[in-house]
Parts: sequence; structure tokens; C-alpha cells
Amino acid sequence: MRPSRVARRSGFTLIELLVVIVVIGLLAGLVGPRIMGRVSEAKSATARTQIELLATALDNYRLDTGSYPTTDQGLDALQARPTREPVPSNWAGPYLQKAVPADPWGRPYNYMSPGEHNAAGYDLWSLGRDGQPGGDGDDADVTNWR
Repeated sequence: MRPSRVARRSGFTLIELLVVIVVIGLLAGLVGPRIMGRVSEAKSATARTQIELLATALDNYRLDTGSYPTTDQGLDALQARPTREPVPSNWAGPYLQKAVPADPWGRPYNYMSPGEHNAAGYDLWSLGRDGQPGGDGDDADVTNWR
């Protein structure tokens, strides 16, 4: 029994597969760098948004307790009643629905109260992609004072 002509022609030839692979490679080479540039911009924007959300939670904490969490109490005070002095008597949290997020680069946010830049409040910042103070572009710090 011989297979029909139609049955033998189904499928792709090696040359057709190679052409498709080359086209996909060219598209990835042209589009990939543009997308990767947008990813770093998106991470900085995410850090700014998270800092604003944490700032709202910190303001709610201050409204209930009369002061911001100390540096020692940290951002964890937004999720669980602090046990370090001064222990707030009017804590009504949690002030965040989920745990305090890490920054988009996977590191914890830095928090200091009272702050160096906001002496009456707090400083909240991420060190950016490089994890070092300062920097330009993707490596720039994302802060609540700029």
C-alpha cells in the first residue's frame, strides 16, 4: 500500500524551518533591545509607585499613632504592631493589605525616621538597579524627597 501524494507532502522542509528561525532571530534582534530599555523604565516607575503607596500607609500610621515608625521599627510596623519602643497604643493596622514589598530589583526599601531630607517626617528610598547610593539612569536612586 502506497501513501497518497497528499500525505507525503504534509509537513515542513528543513529549508522552510530554517527560514522561519532566521526571521524570528532577526525580529528578536531588532525588537529585543527596544523592549529591554522599557523594562528598566518600568522598574523605576514601579519603585516610584510603591514608594507612594508606602507613603500613604505611613501617613495612615501617623494619623492613628501620632508619629511615624522609628527607624528601628521600620516598615514592618505597617504590617504588625511594633514591639520596640515606643510601642504605639493606638495602632490600628495592618496598614498594608500584603507584606511590605521588595523594590523591583529584589532588595528591601530603605527607611529612616526622622529623615535626613525630611526632618519632620521620614526618608524612604530604593538604591536602584546597581544597589549603590547615587547613580544615573537605571542606576539612579528612587526617593520620596525628589
